[in-house]
Amino acid sequence: MKRYAIVGTGGRAGMFIEAITKTYAATACLVGLCDLSPTRMNWYNQQLPQPCRTFAPAQFEDMIKETRPDIVIVCTVDATHHTYIVRAMELGCDVISEKPMTIDIAKLQAIYDGIARTGKSLRVTFNYRYAPTFSKVRELIMQGAIGRPLFVDFSWMLDTTHGADYFRRWHREKQNSGGLLVHKATHHFDLVNWWIDSYPAQVFASGDLYFYGKTNAEARGEHYGYARYTGEAAAKNDPFAKFLDTDPGLKGLYLDAEGDSGYVRDRNVFGEPITIEDTMCVIVKYQNGIRLSYSLVAYSPWEGLRLSITGTKGRLELTIHEGTQSIMGQATPANLAASKGEFRSVQLTTQKMFESPHEIVIDEGTGGHGGADPVLLADLFDPAASKDPLNRAASHIDGAASVLVGISANLSMQRGELVNVSELFPLLPQKR
Repeated sequence: MKRYAIVGTGGRAGMFIEAITKTYAATACLVGLCDLSPTRMNWYNQQLPQPCRTFAPAQFEDMIKETRPDIVIVCTVDATHHTYIVRAMELGCDVISEKPMTIDIAKLQAIYDGIARTGKSLRVTFNYRYAPTFSKVRELIMQGAIGRPLFVDFSWMLDTTHGADYFRRWHREKQNSGGLLVHKATHHFDLVNWWIDSYPAQVFASGDLYFYGKTNAEARGEHYGYARYTGEAAAKNDPFAKFLDTDPGLKGLYLDAEGDSGYVRDRNVFGEPITIEDTMCVIVKYQNGIRLSYSLVAYSPWEGLRLSITGTKGRLELTIHEGTQSIMGQATPANLAASKGEFRSVQLTTQKMFESPHEIVIDEGTGGHGGADPVLLADLFDPAASKDPLNRAASHIDGAASVLVGISANLSMQRGELVNVSELFPLLPQKR
């Protein structure tokens, strides 16, 4: 039986806690929780058949030594992933990390050094790889459905429910998250890296904060006098409001935990400080010569993506609608599904040169991220039963290749120039 400990017990930890203590309880055991908030850990413990031992961050090493986990799962704020990844390895544990693996070059180097020093392994949970739709794209490319890919055009739209949430939470400060080109787009860049089977070579990017933030709101003649939403009567009719006292999970994990965590989950999206962008475009040249044109906006009326991959023998096109925006603070049924990462409509076609388009029918799975989460969890916690001909399991190299696009994009925006990835981080392998 594998023994697991989890550091960071916010909302993302719930998926792993449920898998270990319920779905895979016959072969997995949760031995420790580590978080700065006892309230959060107690909230999870109240839902378990048997409470798990809890530890403060300063007791992380004690947790490892006393509970002896085989694997540590890291779900903390992105900027601290490297700290727990490296120390867990030094104490003899393998690691599973939430995406993104880390947020800057110094932290990435620390992780690589830790792996080299200890010989331990690191998995990064890129759940979108496991979604049936995205797996099908990989399969079609591997089968040569469009010949050799030459150009990828990828646009992702976050709506004014999901997108706005990044500007309420800790993600809105780049020092915590690396911005959306690291935190959110790590999913998207990883998919492209995986689909075309290559790593980034050069990156150029442009982006800014055009919609959220105090300055933009005032320029539109909008004025918001509250720093947060919960408990503010004036926020009642604000379509961007998030009320933590109306949802048991948000209340238990965040509102009730403010006293011992110091973290306010529902800050005003038109307040300060916000140091990340909400409008971004990126151009990437890959080691194998393929080009990517990528864009991300965080204030769209609908949520989803548009993807095209054009190759030597044809073209693949994918459109996914995940939902629509909330209306006056009340999520529509479609958007409730989108908030759980469920795909509402999918259209995937391939078209050979000089032929008519062919629609590909996808048998969508159930669960978060377009049916991906249950498949990912099976691969993590029951690998003997999991078959993976598409090579979906992501290593630390995959994690690095993904964040290096976002890190390079951040540097490109800062410097106004093209960034050579090999100069930034020479340890990324060649994959031509």
